[in-house]
Amino acid sequence: MATTTLDTAAVVAADERPRTRRRGLAPGRRLPAARLAGPLLVLALWAAASAAEALDPAAIPAPWTVLETGAHLWTDGTLITDILTSLQRAASGFAIGLAAGVVLALASGLTRTGEALIDGTVNLNRAIPTLGLIPLFILWLGIGETFKTAIIAIVVYIPIYLNTHAALSGIDHRFVELAEVQGLSRLRFVRQIVIPGALPGFFVGLRLGVTGSWLGLVVLEQINATS
Repeated sequence: MATTTLDTAAVVAADERPRTRRRGLAPGRRLPAARLAGPLLVLALWAAASAAEALDPAAIPAPWTVLETGAHLWTDGTLITDILTSLQRAASGFAIGLAAGVVLALASGLTRTGEALIDGTVNLNRAIPTLGLIPLFILWLGIGETFKTAIIAIVVYIPIYLNTHAALSGIDHRFVELAEVQGLSRLRFVRQIVIPGALPGFFVGLRLGVTGSWLGLVVLEQINATS
């Protein structure tokens, strides 16, 4: 009886000891506005380096210089005009690339003949950096707006084609068999099975295409741009 009482007292005393909380493996709670910390830190380092004259103003101007220049260009109307011109270039190339990517992906994904003629050519184009084709396109198209629109269109159509074609190729074959059993027409098959199955890949390609169009625009703006 005495031994049992002592054991019980020892267990109670052990339970009353302060327990050290084990550190969890999860990253923890998300901090409010945490995504702003990185950009604000970069901005602070930029401002500090500019104030300490550690940066060459000709290469990397100070943040306040950028703001003053931007405000001046906005006031005299130059900035808004140049922005609209750049947006027009990007939109034209993006629209052409979007249409080309979708049409080629459908033609390649729905027919074996189209796949044989298109897929290899597009993958060959994919292997060549598009921005590396700029000198060749300057020789073909000159250095005007047509050249810039063509480069942006090529940058856009490749990811849209590749991701849409991959989504089409990944459609479950059971859906195709079901459509054949139900006697769906070609148009209904495309509308009810092909398009819903291709949408996830299409949107991935669309996101990459938007990013690529802006990247191409920034590079092309440095080539003989007057606006």
